[in-house]
This record gives sequence, structure tokens and C-alpha cells, in this order.
Amino acid sequence: MASGTRRYELTEVPEVVGACRDLIRRALSEWFGPAGAPGQVAAEDALLLVSEVVTNAFTHGGVPYELRLDRTGGRLWVQVSDTSPVRPRPHGPHRPSRASGHGLYLLERLSAAWGCVPRDGGKAVWFEVEVPPVPVDPDHPWPEG
Repeated sequence: MASGTRRYELTEVPEVVGACRDLIRRALSEWFGPAGAPGQVAAEDALLLVSEVVTNAFTHGGVPYELRLDRTGGRLWVQVSDTSPVRPRPHGPHRPSRASGHGLYLLERLSAAWGCVPRDGGKAVWFEVEVPPVPVDPDHPWPEG
């Protein structure tokens, strides 16, 4: 399986969330082909999760400064580094009726794994999304066995 790494320096502008989504969209398409295409569950999950992580970096006192993407086999690993050393933590139980506060819940539910590590005086929040292959022939979605 092919692997790869991409790093992007982020700037402190309101459009940074959309820029990160565009970068992930492009990487998914180039690395995973049809499996990473818009409309595929893994692609949509990755786009939502990067939006949440970058937004949380702004909302909770840090400034996101780097987006790193890695592909290992059938997984996309995403890391967002920011300037705040404060680790993400839930603010009580998840309440679907709240207007905000769903980011960590979504990370827990939609990612294959996620975490937070100290980095350069701040932190890096990372997550992995499994990108399963798309069947080549829609009339025969499962390989013959």
C-alpha cells in the first residue's frame, strides 16, 4: 500500500477551516481515488472532523498553525497543531440539543482513533479515519471467494 505525508502551514484567517477541508478533500481524492470521493462516508467524516478540530483550536484559546496529513494503507491520519497547551476535554455529558460542544463527541463516534499530544508549547490533536476501498463493479460489490 502506498503511504504519504503532507504538511501545511496554517494562517490565522477565518477561511482556515474551509482551506483545511479543501486540503483534505484533495488528499483523499489523490490518495484513495473513488474511496475518498465526496459523498463517501469516510471522506465526509474526515471533512467534518477537521472542521471541528480546527474550529476548537480557535474557540478554546489557541491558534492552529499546522495541518499534517498521513496515509498509511487504508487510513487517513490528520493532525492539527495549535498554540494552546490545554488538552481538549468534554464539558459534561453530550447533549444533542446544545448548539455547540459536539466536537469531542464526534471525534469519539466517527474516527477510528483520536488523541492529543504536547507539541512546541502547544498541542496537536489528531484523528484517524478508515477509508475502505470502493467496489470496482457495482453489480458485484463483494469479491468472489
